[in-house]
Amino acid sequence: MRYVCDAPGGKTWFRIETEAEAVTESDIMHHAVEKFFRREQEKAAQTYQPISKVYFEQEIGLKAHIQREMPLFLTLRDGDGNPLATAMLPPRGRDDRSFRSIIVGMANSDPYIDHADAIRVLGQHFALSLERGRCYPYRRD
Repeated sequence: MRYVCDAPGGKTWFRIETEAEAVTESDIMHHAVEKFFRREQEKAAQTYQPISKVYFEQEIGLKAHIQREMPLFLTLRDGDGNPLATAMLPPRGRDDRSFRSIIVGMANSDPYIDHADAIRVLGQHFALSLERGRCYPYRRD
């Protein structure tokens, strides 16, 4: 995981960079981020055009391409490293009105109840509007 930014209350946002990290996040948080991570990673890999025609050089730059092209997957952690929320933002963290950012808590619960300040800070960091009505995909009772 890679550090992204600090949030109020001793919390920190990190970028999930590997499939193993996505699997761990899914297992601990009891949601399906792993499935989305794999799907988006595969979509990004399919758009890669190798620079070299030499077979063993064809994957040079693939990892960087995937990281640029796939959505950002992030995890909010407390001071002890426990996950609190998971987010999927547009590629490169750039505003894209056609992309639906998703932010969920444990077992797909509403993260805005306990972590609205941390989500606001994440939005400010990327200059994105991460409103609850647009980013939390499940019905609120």
